[in-house]
Amino acid sequence: MKIQKRDGRVVPYEEEKILAAIRKANNEVEEKDRAEEALITKILEAVKAEDKELQTVEHVQDIIEQHLVECNKYVLAKKYIVYRYQRSLLRKSNTTDESILKLIRNENKELAEENSNKNTRLASTQRDYIAGEVSRDVTRRMLLPEHISMAHDNGAIHFHDADYFIQPIFNCCLINIKDMLDNGTSINGKMIESPKSFQVACTVTTQIIAAVASNQYGGQSVNIRHLGKYLRKSREKFEAQLEAEFGEGLEPAVKARFVDIRLQDELRSGVQTIQYQINTLMTTNGQAPFVTLFLHIDEEDEYVEETVMIITEILRQRLEGTKNEKGVYVTPAFPKLIYVLDENNCLKGGKYDHVTRLAAKCSAKRMYPDYISAKKMRENYEGNVFSCMGCRSFLAPWKDENGKYQFEGRFNQGVVSLNLPQIGILAEGNEETFWKLMDERLELCYEALMCRHKALLKVVSDVSPIHWQYGAIARLKKGETIEKLLYGGYSSISLGYIGLYEVTWLMKGVSHTEPSGKEFAMRVMDYMNQAVQRWKKETNIGFALYGTPAETLCYRFARIDRERFGDIPNVTDKGYYTNSYHVDVREPIDAFAKFTFESEFQNKSLGGAISYVEVPNLMNNLEAIEEVIRFIYDNIQYGEFNTKSDYCHDCGYDGEIQINEDNEWECPQCHNKDHARMNVTRRTCGYLGENFWNSGKTREIKARVLHL
Repeated sequence: MKIQKRDGRVVPYEEEKILAAIRKANNEVEEKDRAEEALITKILEAVKAEDKELQTVEHVQDIIEQHLVECNKYVLAKKYIVYRYQRSLLRKSNTTDESILKLIRNENKELAEENSNKNTRLASTQRDYIAGEVSRDVTRRMLLPEHISMAHDNGAIHFHDADYFIQPIFNCCLINIKDMLDNGTSINGKMIESPKSFQVACTVTTQIIAAVASNQYGGQSVNIRHLGKYLRKSREKFEAQLEAEFGEGLEPAVKARFVDIRLQDELRSGVQTIQYQINTLMTTNGQAPFVTLFLHIDEEDEYVEETVMIITEILRQRLEGTKNEKGVYVTPAFPKLIYVLDENNCLKGGKYDHVTRLAAKCSAKRMYPDYISAKKMRENYEGNVFSCMGCRSFLAPWKDENGKYQFEGRFNQGVVSLNLPQIGILAEGNEETFWKLMDERLELCYEALMCRHKALLKVVSDVSPIHWQYGAIARLKKGETIEKLLYGGYSSISLGYIGLYEVTWLMKGVSHTEPSGKEFAMRVMDYMNQAVQRWKKETNIGFALYGTPAETLCYRFARIDRERFGDIPNVTDKGYYTNSYHVDVREPIDAFAKFTFESEFQNKSLGGAISYVEVPNLMNNLEAIEEVIRFIYDNIQYGEFNTKSDYCHDCGYDGEIQINEDNEWECPQCHNKDHARMNVTRRTCGYLGENFWNSGKTREIKARVLHL
């Protein structure tokens, strides 16, 4: 006789298991209520008497209960029934118990390393993670179709941010800060009027950022140019005050000097407010707001000179750093900075080149800002220059009813990513099989993305007034649904992808930097692009192809495939997959060649694209950094710098983190041994996790291995 288990597996019938279960129940009741050996034998014979080749485990348990009741062993039968019910509950209940307990005990390394901006020791962060674990489990078991959950578990796709899926919230956005500052807003039911000064505008901005971050799960971006108007308001206020106080009693030059002194003081205080508020505020998801400041000097802006002053002060304060709890100046995690290179500041004799040189110094010491080329962006986005969202995804151009382009006040509904190398592994070099599998996997991604979309369809504006009623995204009425904002390309929804390098290697035996490999890689990019364009046309939803930092996903996909398929040279044996279209970190390629090559893929990944280059000893290579900045302006839309320099967040030590006699990582300056406070790349992905030894016995950092 065979027994069919609850999960469908068929196994040989084992009488010993029934004996063990009854005897275990026997031991938990008084002797008078126990089943005698004769009764146990009778039960076993009854099971055999069914005389079926295949029997379900549930039917066998029914037979046991029936015989116990018939023989008046009610107490024992109850004990057995309760035991059976408890086991059933365990099978049907969530699978979060152990992960939550490990989190509370600070033993859940996967969570600790998932997001360096969250300290899993803090009660507030643990609370968010506990809720996230519950959401992830409910999502997997109840909200997603079984085949989508299975595809995620098997690493075919990745359903991002399942820990927030049960809530009526979305991914990331561009806050419409201009509307909120100019027309006022409301936070926690309190009216906030349009500010009358720069200092107040900065305070209100940080309050808005915190409120927005607490009601979504991705990052947000703010265009700093909208604060220029309020810096001018402060100047006008100071001028009016001096005029009222002294009239003609002060020389115009003296009066102007007084105004400049007060304005500079207000400028410093306002920018400091932004920096300190953002880094000290804690949102409801257990971290500082994941915010990006967009720094664009646009000469068509009537407040351009004020904007230049604000950007300069932001860069100056970032260069200085922020004091940690020990009083050491360190690099703050937030806000992220994106600096736009345009004709007026691309280090080719422009009017604002001095600001860019300050940005270069800031990049050398603090790794930020990142750089966007206005020239290349205009080529890709119908002449527009705008910020990516906090998650580094880009929106497609969209015009309002007046034919005017609008980017701020728009958002991303969610992301699902495709594991390209796994398709290559399964195809075994056969292109016909590869494209057939691509179709199947893309269909899975589409279904998963539509789950994200449908989850937002009936959301009403009341769930997050700061987003939907008071200007961050819209000014909808109470009770109005957000449905109209999900169509027509107003918001985006993104198909991510991992491992273009690895899938090219699997299918062609060469890197995608080689001509034959590049031809195949381009076809893969075009194929994914055609899919999202087809979905967009069929649904009127803003599908986009998104290739940006994927954090732990590069590692997760590789780990799953390694466990399933074993070590595949140059693919799974590395322990990581290369992010999106990037060149593999081990390839010998200089910064200029890397940017030139990857720029061709950015043009095909307009839903999000970023490239890195590594410059050793940044502080001693300002000329090299400036040369790369000039190159970025002419050749690539979005670029960043990276370095190998070690860094301790406790004391600010810049140098090599040592391994001590106990084989532990230890800062030689302050002797800190907390891995979560030390890292090599300092901010490529923000990873501050544990260092490790690679197969070549060379010291590496997961952050560098995973994300460059």
